[in-house]
Order: sequence, then C-alpha cells, then structure tokens
Amino acid sequence: MDIALNKDFGKVITGLIRGESLNAEQACNAFWQVLNNDISEMQQGAFLAALTAKGETAEEVAGGWKAIYELDTTKVSLHGEGPVVDNCGTGMDTYKTFNISTAASLVAASGGITVARHGARGITSSCGTVDIAEALGVDVECDVAYVADAIDKVGVGLFNGMSPKVHPMALGRILSQIYFGSPLNIAASLANPALPKMAVRGVYAKDLILPVAKVMQSIGYTKATVVYGGIDGSDKGMDEASVCGTTYGARLIDGEISEFTLTPEQCGIQQHRPDALAADPDLDQAALKMVELLHGKGDPARRDAVLLNSGLLFELTGKAPSIEQGVTMAREYLKDGQPIDVLTRWVAEQNRDPDKGIAKLDALIQQV
Repeated sequence: MDIALNKDFGKVITGLIRGESLNAEQACNAFWQVLNNDISEMQQGAFLAALTAKGETAEEVAGGWKAIYELDTTKVSLHGEGPVVDNCGTGMDTYKTFNISTAASLVAASGGITVARHGARGITSSCGTVDIAEALGVDVECDVAYVADAIDKVGVGLFNGMSPKVHPMALGRILSQIYFGSPLNIAASLANPALPKMAVRGVYAKDLILPVAKVMQSIGYTKATVVYGGIDGSDKGMDEASVCGTTYGARLIDGEISEFTLTPEQCGIQQHRPDALAADPDLDQAALKMVELLHGKGDPARRDAVLLNSGLLFELTGKAPSIEQGVTMAREYLKDGQPIDVLTRWVAEQNRDPDKGIAKLDALIQQV
C-alpha cells in the first residue's frame, strides 16, 4: 500500500471525525479509492465508520453511488415496454423480518409491473433477498444477461449485489466484512445495473428517509417512495412499510419531495404484532413459508405485510390511485395465487439450468 496515499486518506477520515462533510466529488473520490483497494482495509473500515458516525449527507451518498455505478457495476439494457421499478431495502435494520419485498415484487409483477431488483445475501440476518431467491430455485450467480431476459420476459429479475458478475471489483468483498449499516449500503443498493427511474426503497433508520430521497432525486429517479417502518412500543424498526405501527416515508414525484406517515388501518389492514414477521432462522423453512404465502396461504400478518408493501408499488407506478386501492388489487392477485405462477416463470428464465431450478421449486410446491 502507498503510505503517502494512506496518509492523505487519513486526513479525510480525520475531517469526518471532526464533523466535516464531503461534497459529492470528494465523496466519489474517497469511495473510488475504497472500491479500488488503493488504501488499507483498516483505512477503508475507518472511513465507513467515521462517515456513519458523523451522519451521511445526501451529497456523500450520491458521491458513493457514482463511484460504485461507474467503477464497479456491470450495466444492462432492458427492452420491455413501460416503466421499470426497483423494490428493495438497505438491510441493516434493527428488526429482521422475513423477505417481504421479495413477495411484494412477485405480487406486483402479477399485476403487470416490471420489477428490476438489486439485493444482497443476508449479512446481519439469516436470509437475505438473494438467499431466499436461491432457495426458491432462482439462479443468483448467473450473468446479468439472464437477469435482464427475466425482467423483459417475466417482469421480474434479481441482480445479486454481492456477485462479481454484477459488481466485479469490490462490493462483495467489502459488504461481506462489515456488520453495521453505513452509507455504502445505501449507495450500493442504488447501484442497480438496469438503472430504473422508479423505486420503493426501505431504509434502516428514520433519519435516512429524506437524505435517501434527496440522493434518488439527484441521481435521476423520477418517482420514488422511501420508507421506514416503525413498531409500536419499540425502538426497533424495519426497512419496509410496517403493519406493526406507523410507517414514515417520503415521496419523490417529478423532482418534488414530500413527507408522509401511514398506518395499516388507513389501508384497510389491521395492526399486527411483529413476532409473526420475524425472519425464519432456517432457510428451507423460509422458502416453504414463502411458497405458502404466494399461494395465498400462510400467516395473516405476513400476508398483510406483503399486501401493504405491494400497495406501495401499485400506487407508485400508477396502477392504483392510492395505496389503499393498491392493497385491494394486491389482495386479489394473492388470493388467486398468481404470484406463484410468476415465480415459476422467473425460476425458469433466470437460470443457467432451468430444470434444476424448477425441480427445487416444485419440491417446495408439493409440500404446500
């Protein structure tokens, strides 16, 4: 490692410790050095910790996103018609739920929404977005061309944010070694190879809602909903809309950002205890419960959590005039079991070995 380069980078870290913020260009340069492994891993970790402790600004996250997208993201072009939407959370939230966004994405795709997802394996949870997709039979280590084809042909696909085929230089290396939420998680979650212009995004802390909305505004999103889900009577929360308390959020529509709050009751859903939403400790059990849910069966609290988050997608994309009506639409798709049909087609399309993937999914379906 270049000692002079590390010394200069140490000055950046010292400034962050003193509470000094970076502009977008400075942040981009700093993240570029981290991703390029130009500085020691100790300096890289110190940088992320200092930036997190100071409190990241929208400019700093935008700079991080630019470095990740330009230096370490394999790009794809989609050829389907209509808008493309991403649906994921940053992870690192304080209450670990089952994979709500995965189920919500499949419900949304059942309703004609094109979903280009970008997620990761579980770092602080037992089952991340990539883990559950793999357990259901999706090939999560395939080239990005398979993902793009699935998005175009089925309406849903998942880019593995920790795969070197998606981010060839550094993200997997770094994210697999840090176990705290940092601006890197936010910036990385936005580095979607398909570069969608619409998204529902969950964040791991309430005070990140506006900064993330501003970042999305600055990097070209036209419509977005950013949420943090609270749990009544608890200081914990989730990077999803919540059926356990108030959801806090911000909407980005054509360059304007507005804040909102949302309760389950406003959307025709009863409030639930969080216990039923807790992540399953066993991946096989998580996959089986997901298949049950996509068949319109399973726990009512889990079903309602999926309905609420699906409603956000239907409202965001204009398929429904309100979240409440989006929930109603989602209920019908889930009741009819349409999401399981979408899942089956997704497994077949995003796969180097479709027969193997379908066999894995069929084995789960037979248990329902």
